Amino acid sequence: MNAPVLDETLSADRPAATTGPDWGRVALPLTAGMLLLGALFSTEIVAAVHTWNASTAYNHCFLIIPISLYLLWDRRFDLAGIKTRPMPSAILLGLPLMAVWLIAERLGIMEGRQLMAVGFVEVLLLAVLGKRLWWAMAGPLLYLFFLVPFGEFLTPKLQDVTTWFIRQGVDMVGIPAYIDGYVIEIPQGTFFVAEACAGLRFLIASIAFGCLYALMMYRSPWRRAAFIVVSMIVPIIANGFRGFGIVYLGYVLGSAQAAAADHIIYGWIFFSIVILLLIALGLPFRQDEQSTRTATPPEAPAPFATRTIFAIVLGTVVVAAISPTVAAGLTLSTVAGTRVPDFIDPGPGCTVRATPPGPATPSNRRTERAMCGGVPMELTWTAFSPRITAAPLMAERRRLVMRGEMEGLQENWLETGDGTSSAWRIMRSTDPQFMIGVAMWVDGKLVRPGLGVRARMAMNSVFGSAFLPMVVTVTPAVDWAALSAGEANTAAAALPAFLLRNPAMNETIGALTRR
Repeated sequence: MNAPVLDETLSADRPAATTGPDWGRVALPLTAGMLLLGALFSTEIVAAVHTWNASTAYNHCFLIIPISLYLLWDRRFDLAGIKTRPMPSAILLGLPLMAVWLIAERLGIMEGRQLMAVGFVEVLLLAVLGKRLWWAMAGPLLYLFFLVPFGEFLTPKLQDVTTWFIRQGVDMVGIPAYIDGYVIEIPQGTFFVAEACAGLRFLIASIAFGCLYALMMYRSPWRRAAFIVVSMIVPIIANGFRGFGIVYLGYVLGSAQAAAADHIIYGWIFFSIVILLLIALGLPFRQDEQSTRTATPPEAPAPFATRTIFAIVLGTVVVAAISPTVAAGLTLSTVAGTRVPDFIDPGPGCTVRATPPGPATPSNRRTERAMCGGVPMELTWTAFSPRITAAPLMAERRRLVMRGEMEGLQENWLETGDGTSSAWRIMRSTDPQFMIGVAMWVDGKLVRPGLGVRARMAMNSVFGSAFLPMVVTVTPAVDWAALSAGEANTAAAALPAFLLRNPAMNETIGALTRR
């Protein structure tokens, strides 16, 4: 009996069965594209890594790339039959990213620049791999956006929510309390809802965990979305209960200091319990044993050449490079030799003595010591080019007050006495003792930091201005470490008194910023 003979004509016409993406042909172009984008957005990468290392709210970002790679490996069987089909038209998606990057750069919003940098990585992958393959890998690829240390702007709102929970809690259990802003006073002591107590680190970590859990345990987009929303809401509520719990513990122990001594440790223990509860609640609805997509017949290989992939990579990088090139050109227009006021007159009755600059003092910074009463004040100011963007100004503002950046730092706008507050930001730390006031001038006016100021400086960076942006700090010129508690309080009270007693200094500084 003869063996059956296959129809050779039919076999020749049928697409060859394939097992998955053609990684061998796209690996080298993709690697080259990633390296070029990394070099192009090196400033964004360095800033992100610095934030990951410096802030406990973003330490988990070091794990994002390994987690994304694991998620891709976990989905390797779902990619079977999907072939690489380059999509050159996806490069056009880089045009709006390019525009948003330039706007963020002019506004001095690093997070916006970093988000667009990750966006260009997604565009590169979409253009090289094709729509169907990218969509099959969308969950792990979109998880890369957690590389961006985003969400710092939420801190004041989170402080408000935590304070609200504490207020409601002490009212319910009958603890006598006086609450002024973020300061909570009970008979057993005083608590302060600092930025570290706002719960941002818990919120960011919970959202990152929630997205990972949803990707691994669920296949339905609705279940994933529901769990992610829960992972956003639960840590906010939990942190509110944590804040009230610390105040209540201080009430029971009879000492606010004893209750708050290890409040961060309490927070992480409480947060760990909340995460375990989230896991337990989510397990009954798991779908992790189901495939991520419906079974489809294997695709035929797409007819494309390696040089086509390289051309797509080069096109994506060229589009991504347009905005940094334009920004570099605008930055070159910044005037190098900025004229800095040599003297600031605080007001009548003040004796001023200039402080000689040290060898490491920048040429655009000056310092003087003013004696207007019992406590001398040290004034420091830094002037910038009229075409500077907000980012260097904000960075200098942070640098000048760096001595006050610590756990338990209290910040408030200077109260003028008529129910309003000025644009002077007063910062005080009690451990170690320190106090400083900081303010900014833009277009000759005393301003508060915000999006409006950033937008104004972005316009000035393009069209110029008749005024120099300037940052000014004032601090009591005393040896804080050598002061007793009473002397430190006296020195601290002298700072707002100095600013309120010399209101004309604000107009004087504004006039000095005119070129």
